[in-house]
Amino acid sequence: MEIKDNNKSNSHPSLKFEFFDVTADVGYRAYGKTLNQAFENAALAMFEVMTDTNHIKPELLRKITLKSEDEEALLYDWLSELLFFHDSEYLVFSRFNVEISDKMEDGEKVFLLEAVAEGQEFDPDVHERRDEVKAATYHMMDIQKKNGYMLQVILDI
Repeated sequence: MEIKDNNKSNSHPSLKFEFFDVTADVGYRAYGKTLNQAFENAALAMFEVMTDTNHIKPELLRKITLKSEDEEALLYDWLSELLFFHDSEYLVFSRFNVEISDKMEDGEKVFLLEAVAEGQEFDPDVHERRDEVKAATYHMMDIQKKNGYMLQVILDI
């Protein structure tokens, strides 16, 4: 399964994400011209595992602010926070606006994420029920910058 976006350019001109085979779990690579865009596409891919994101309307939003020690931890925290909203409020999202920055704090570099996720409450009459995602994992997690960004994620289902 893959989702193409003809309106945005990146190192993979039309590809937002693609899934790959992982025994008993779901693996995917999300792409973006910027790290922000790749994080947005990583979130979209995770919700695509749960339902068809084309049927999610932007009826409500959640603001998310995170701070982590590195980019991998920030990706893990980002996906985990979205899963928290899904599990606690039964929300599904299809639009994301992510802003990532870094700064020095007590002599250590920290990464900050400020984001808005737009979606709606899951409605089984409207939204296809696919796999239940239990958690994002650090297993095989990878972030590569090479003519754009590629994020690799394994989800525990």
